[in-house]
Amino acid sequence: QVQLIESGGGLAQAGGSLRLSCVASGRTFSTYAMGWFRQAPGKEREFVSVVSRSSSVAYYDISVKGRFAISRDNAKNTVYLQMTNLKPEDTAVYYCGAQESTDSDTWVRGDLYNYWGRGTQVTVSS
Repeated sequence: QVQLIESGGGLAQAGGSLRLSCVASGRTFSTYAMGWFRQAPGKEREFVSVVSRSSSVAYYDISVKGRFAISRDNAKNTVYLQMTNLKPEDTAVYYCGAQESTDSDTWVRGDLYNYWGRGTQVTVSS
């Protein structure tokens, strides 16, 4: 069992930055790929970014590539999402998830994640 707790959300102006954190319980954090997803009001949850167990591989949705950076610290059981040049369309609840699979093709699919946090709200004003 893994519990995930996100933090770092809040209100930012367009062009600003925020850093999200997600802390995991348990000793098996390094055995999961860790992803960030987001859900805007009235929309489905969508993939944002994912990092592999060893941080050797990271993927980004085209909408955030070049603006967001994912990283993880396995010693601290924490995954981060550094968000820069924020846009109003980035407004959403951001969730971190943990996935056991080593098949990178599955990492963009939220339905295949094993554990989820409760989310943290990010609001970007224009």
